[in-house]
This record gives sequence, C-alpha cells and structure tokens, in this order.
Amino acid sequence: MFLELIATFVAGIAAAGGIMLLNKVVRGRLPRWLTPVVAGLAMLAATISSEYGWFDRTANNMPDGFEVAKKVEDRAFYRPWTYAFPYVSRFMAVDTLSIRTNDAFEGQHMVEVAFFGRWAPVQLVPMLIDCPAAQQAELGGAEFGADGGIENANWAPLATDDGLYKIVCGGTA
Repeated sequence: MFLELIATFVAGIAAAGGIMLLNKVVRGRLPRWLTPVVAGLAMLAATISSEYGWFDRTANNMPDGFEVAKKVEDRAFYRPWTYAFPYVSRFMAVDTLSIRTNDAFEGQHMVEVAFFGRWAPVQLVPMLIDCPAAQQAELGGAEFGADGGIENANWAPLATDDGLYKIVCGGTA
C-alpha cells in the first residue's frame, strides 16, 4: 500500500514537471491552473490503473498449481466509473497440487483454498469437497474419525457450476 502511495505521488510530480517543461517550451502561454489539474489527473489515473491491474498482477504471480476459482467484482458510489467497469477486489484460488483423496471415501477431496483480498493478507483454508453430494466444508473445526472420515464438519451446498467444484471435481457430478 505504501509503495502504491509513493507511485501515485511520483505520477503527479512527473505530470506536473512535464507540464512545467511544456510551458517553458511554449514560452509561458499555458494557463497556471493547468499544472495542478494535470498532476491531479495523473494521480487519479495512477490510482485507477493500480486498482484495475491488481487482480491480473496477483493472479499471474501465484505459485504453480494455483487456479482462480472465483472473482468478486465491486462497485462503489465514490468511484462512479466502477458502475460501468467493476474491478476485482478479491478472489479465491485452488491449490491443485494440494488435492488429496481417500480411497475409502470416493468423491471426497481435501484441498487448500487461498483467499486473496486487495488490502488483506492471503488466507489459506483447508477444505473438503464432496463431489457426488455437491457440498463443501471447512476443515478448521472438523476431526478425523478412526476410518479416516471427517467428523463434525459443517457442510454447505456447492453449486456444480461453481469454479471450486469445476476445478476439484472436474466439472462432473
């Protein structure tokens, strides 16, 4: 966040410097108000570019084996352009290299799911996906039984068209 703030200030200073240089070239014919206006517009453009580029930068720099399962797009009244062009503020990715199965429980897969947020640290959550039943459970409070099955899991429905289901289960029920 701090580096983005510095980059925004640098964009404003560079734009102001460019206008001041252009004003020298045209021998002072530009209006005085143009320098701060262009600096402010450059800072706004740098901020917007950073917001819209965050998802692509983050998704392209994920470790091998991670696949994006879901994106959340946001709109905000104080960013009126987001109503026409929403931006991705957070997303969920599946670590496909972490998928584990138990032969005794066919169709159930344990997997690490990473939750990425624009200004939040990455959260890794172990999850259990039951493909035939199309349901999911976080493994935080669950326990393993003597047969290797998961006990005390809080199951939630999982749509078969959900990205998590498609990645872990291969898109089939």
